[in-house]
Amino acid sequence: MSNQIVATAVSGNIWALFRKELKAYFNSPIAYVVMTVFLIMAGWFFTSDLFLVGQATMRTFFEVSRLIFVFFVPAVTMRLLAEERASGSLELLVTYPVTDIEIVLAKWLAAMTLLTITLGFTFVYFFTVVVLGNPDEGTVFGGYLGLLLMGGAGSALGLFTSSLTRNQVVAFVLAFAVLFALFMLDNLLVFIPASIGAIVEYLSFGYHLDNLSRGVIDSRDLLYFISLTVMGLALASDRLADRRA
Repeated sequence: MSNQIVATAVSGNIWALFRKELKAYFNSPIAYVVMTVFLIMAGWFFTSDLFLVGQATMRTFFEVSRLIFVFFVPAVTMRLLAEERASGSLELLVTYPVTDIEIVLAKWLAAMTLLTITLGFTFVYFFTVVVLGNPDEGTVFGGYLGLLLMGGAGSALGLFTSSLTRNQVVAFVLAFAVLFALFMLDNLLVFIPASIGAIVEYLSFGYHLDNLSRGVIDSRDLLYFISLTVMGLALASDRLADRRA
């Protein structure tokens, strides 16, 4: 019974903080600006394939969205803890009867909800392809799953970088640098000794996203993104714990 009470309290805290964070997104221009920019850029590449090349496919959309996410995710996460540190509200928040991991999870879930809603608007591309062509549902599912997993890992790492500074711009730059490095790793394999090439390749976003985009759901790819997500959330939580000490 005591375990049930604790679990209920924990979920209640996370739910309350999650609603607060999500409301903060949509009460400011941030959500609307980043969503609009992403949809315009992704839509442009999708329609270029459709009308200029004459291909009813989402391949280019998924490939370009990876790169857009390198900018998009840091823009979503940069304010999550940096803004609270700058305003002093973080010091007040950590005095409440909530744990560090609850704070971190609530903010991460809010960022993931915004990313998921944004991707949801792109389903119109899929319906367009269904009407005009014959898409491989497996590759489409893998492409969306890859973006969500990348978004989850990127949001967790972005949350950590946001915990390091009071400046949102600095938080954005730090998160962008981390995600861009992970995005570019597989492009540097020609300059890396073969003895560590496999390790570097495994650490890159591209290697795992390529597998998922082919409709191949491999546990190694899932483990990679889940591990990055857990690591980012743990680092952010530890950073908050240091502030309580």
